[in-house]
Amino acid sequence: MSLGTAEDDSASEIHIPADIDWHMLDKSKFFFLGAALFSGVSAALYPVVVLKTRQQVSHTPVSCFKMSYTIMRYEGFRGFYRGFGTSLMGTIPARALYMTALEVTKSNVGTATVRLGFSDTTATAIANAAAGLSSAMAAQLVWTPIDVVSQRLMVQGCNNNSSKNIVPNISSCRYSNGLDAFRKILVADGPRGLYRGFGISILTYAPSNAVWWASYSVSHRLIWSGFGCYMSKKDESSSSNGCCYRPSSKAAVAVQGLSAAMASGVSAIITMPLDTIKTRLQVLDGEENGQRRPLTILQTVRNLVKEGGLAACYRGLGPRWASMSMSATTMITTYEFLKRLSAKSQ
Repeated sequence: MSLGTAEDDSASEIHIPADIDWHMLDKSKFFFLGAALFSGVSAALYPVVVLKTRQQVSHTPVSCFKMSYTIMRYEGFRGFYRGFGTSLMGTIPARALYMTALEVTKSNVGTATVRLGFSDTTATAIANAAAGLSSAMAAQLVWTPIDVVSQRLMVQGCNNNSSKNIVPNISSCRYSNGLDAFRKILVADGPRGLYRGFGISILTYAPSNAVWWASYSVSHRLIWSGFGCYMSKKDESSSSNGCCYRPSSKAAVAVQGLSAAMASGVSAIITMPLDTIKTRLQVLDGEENGQRRPLTILQTVRNLVKEGGLAACYRGLGPRWASMSMSATTMITTYEFLKRLSAKSQ
């Protein structure tokens, strides 16, 4: 069964390339090419993630421009890529888990919902939401420890420059690289230290992915529907009834990109407070009897309320929205391109 892109016939038929399901893929090619393509995408977007992370742990509002200037002045261009090696090493297995869970769930849930009598549009939205939920939960098993280590490395530069007064609760422990950070966190806090914020990560990324994939599915169909109406009116004005229109690959990519950006906006606004809480839990410490201890969710929420209430929860929204939009646009177009490259010869 194929879900997702084939639309019902209209006065002006639009033949969109059919979706490629899990059973149609050459798995070895899919994972090998996926690792290469997504590593390149991650490298391009990493500086925005660093900005977002530093803004979220800041106790006072700091503009993107000021944060960028401070990083460049005191740390140089390398400051924008702190923790990138660690992040990249974790991205490969996490992406493999993510893509496997995504495609398997989407295929199975899609088939089941159609059999239950749901329309193709509703079945696609449900399948995409379920796939986003399961893939996020699977990926977090690998991604949470990598997230903890890479984020600590991202904000470590704050101890070296004038931004330290903005982020006073950063751990004073120094890390020379990702392996050193992994070892020191394990010694200090045990395995729980590496899975710090795991629960809130699930609560953040699982609904975020579910909302994103469902929104993407709906946006994708709405845009093609609008495009179909436009082509139908165009055909009527030119008196060419029954016209069959095949969109170019550029048009398909443009629709995918626009749908991804729209879905990212919805997802970013809904889940931003949870992402801010998660980042602070993973990066900041509290003090108790003169000793530094991990913050609890309740303490983190109280601190945010004191610092500015709901507005404090949305610090870094601009970079996060930009990061999610750019990431989602490049990821979804790369992902669809990857699936077509990896399709078995029919």
